[in-house]
Amino acid sequence: MKLSVILIAYDMAREIPRTLQGLARNYQHGAQDLSYEVLLVDNGSPVPLDESIWAGIDVPLRLIQLPDASPSPARAINLALRQAQGEIICLMIDGAHLLTPGVFKMALACYRAFGNAVVAIRYFYLGMEEQTVSVRRGYDKYAEDELLARIQWPSDGYRLFEISTPLRSGAKQLAWFNRVFESNCLFLTKSLFEELGGVDERFSYPGGGFVNLDTFKRAVESPGVTPIQIIGEGSFHQLHGGTTTNGDEDEREALLEKYRQEYLEIRGHTELMAKASFIYMGHMPTVASNITAVERRRARLAGRLVD
Repeated sequence: MKLSVILIAYDMAREIPRTLQGLARNYQHGAQDLSYEVLLVDNGSPVPLDESIWAGIDVPLRLIQLPDASPSPARAINLALRQAQGEIICLMIDGAHLLTPGVFKMALACYRAFGNAVVAIRYFYLGMEEQTVSVRRGYDKYAEDELLARIQWPSDGYRLFEISTPLRSGAKQLAWFNRVFESNCLFLTKSLFEELGGVDERFSYPGGGFVNLDTFKRAVESPGVTPIQIIGEGSFHQLHGGTTTNGDEDEREALLEKYRQEYLEIRGHTELMAKASFIYMGHMPTVASNITAVERRRARLAGRLVD
C-alpha cells in the first residue's frame, strides 16, 4: 500500500464527513487508482462517531474507536501508526481540515523526485480572518456553512482559497515562500516516523499542546531528509471549538505559555522553529490561490493599499 492517512477526531461529528469528502477517491486527483487507506481514530469523543454520517463517501476508511483515550491525541496517533499499512504516512492531527484536490498527487510526486521527502501542506483557516480573531467577531459554524455553500464545495475544491485566510504565524506579509513551522497535513515515510518513535506521548495537554510542532521539527531536521513545501495546495481548518481557537486573547496566551513550559520540560529548550532548508514544488491553479494577491485585494478593499 502506498499511503496511509492518520486522522484524529474528538467530538467532530459535523466536521468529519467533510474532511473525509476531501480525502475521497472522487475528490483527490489521481486517487481513483491509488492504493491508500484512511485511519480515522475517534479519540474518546463523548458521543462516539457513527459510521452512518459518512455513508456514500467513497473513501477507504478504517474507524478506530479509542474509548479510554487520553486528552492528548499523541497515543491515538501512535496506535494508528502501528496499524498503518502504507509506505508513506499523511498525519492530520486535527481531523477538522479540508484539503484541496491536488494534495495527494503533489505530495506523492515529491517522493518520485526525492525518496526521502518530508512534505508540508500550508495551513489555512476557513473565513476571512484567522479564527482566533474571527470567532470573537461573530464567526461561527453557521457562517462557515454558508461560506462552503456559497462556493458549492466540494464541486471545485480550489475555491476554498476564496473563503479562507492563511495561518500567518506573526508574518506581516505573506507569500507561498514564507517558511512554515507546522502543518496539519504532513507527509513522511512510515520508516522515518517509526525511527522518530512516532509522536512523543509526553505531550499531555488536550489537543496535544506543541506535539504537532515538535513532530514537524523532528521530521524536517532528521538527517538525510529533503523538506518540501507544496505551493498551490492547502489544508483548511473548520471551526470546531479547538483548544486554542476559542476564548479571549489572554486565555489563549496563558494556554500557549503552558504549552511552552511543557515543551521546555520535554526538549530542554524553546526553539520551536525548525532549522531546515525547504524545496518548493507546485503551482497556483487559480487566481485566488495566489495568496499574496488575495492579501493585496483585501487590503485595497479596506483602503489600506493604494496602487
